[in-house]
Amino acid sequence: MLKGISPLISPELLATLCRMGHGDEIVLADAHFPGDTFNGRVLRADGLRIPALLDAILPLFELDAYVPRPLAMMAAVPGDTLDPSVEESYLIPIRKHAPGTAEIDRVERFAFYDRARAAFAVLMTGETAKYGNIILKKGVTPIA
Repeated sequence: MLKGISPLISPELLATLCRMGHGDEIVLADAHFPGDTFNGRVLRADGLRIPALLDAILPLFELDAYVPRPLAMMAAVPGDTLDPSVEESYLIPIRKHAPGTAEIDRVERFAFYDRARAAFAVLMTGETAKYGNIILKKGVTPIA
């Protein structure tokens, strides 16, 4: 165990977050997302929900301040509807750790898949909410 780091952050996830550079993206994928289909670097966080993981990751991870929207979720496919409580549950840790971050961008399904292919990594979670995937774009860590 390390002090100050959530026990939800596995050693593999911590190393991945550390290796990412500014502009790199990580997908926090729901349990149904075809992570291995889209990316060769897939990490597991089975049983963990995305709001808890955001609360654990965001204290360690600077969001990209040089892009209009460093967070993205999949837009609903025509005919589907989004459950607004999913995004709201994600915004609680986002507002806590990254206040002032722009609203979450909604990305068309296949464009989201393209971003997952290009992402640094995909973290498969235990999230079961429909349209529960979220992309985080890493920023420059400020020098304190």
